[in-house]
Amino acid sequence: MGNNPCLNCGACCALFRASFYWAETDEFTPGGVPWEMTTKINDFCVAMNGTERKPPRCTALVGEIGRKVFCSIYDHRSSVCRNFEPSWQNYHSNPRCNQARLGWGLKPLSPDSWRNNRGFPKAA
Repeated sequence: MGNNPCLNCGACCALFRASFYWAETDEFTPGGVPWEMTTKINDFCVAMNGTERKPPRCTALVGEIGRKVFCSIYDHRSSVCRNFEPSWQNYHSNPRCNQARLGWGLKPLSPDSWRNNRGFPKAA
């Protein structure tokens, strides 16, 4: 995938609550989010453990924010995580991504952050 700035970030996983419909868990959907990694929010939603706390940090996030991170359940992550678009990945800014990065003292992503993923050399 070339240069993926998300693998050097993780800020969104440690700023926002990741809540989603309970039926996305592996208790109800084969291959879903591991049930034991969730906390009940209400009769309809669960959240990833850790994201319901202050300060939030998803228990599936491994590594050091702003340096090197990965999701330990990437192939089984929830729809809220799958649908979160990092800024400029698809040629537009995402204010929530920018907010998360700024909250961790990281500069917002730019179109150049994804250049290697589009077959272009990274700007010097």
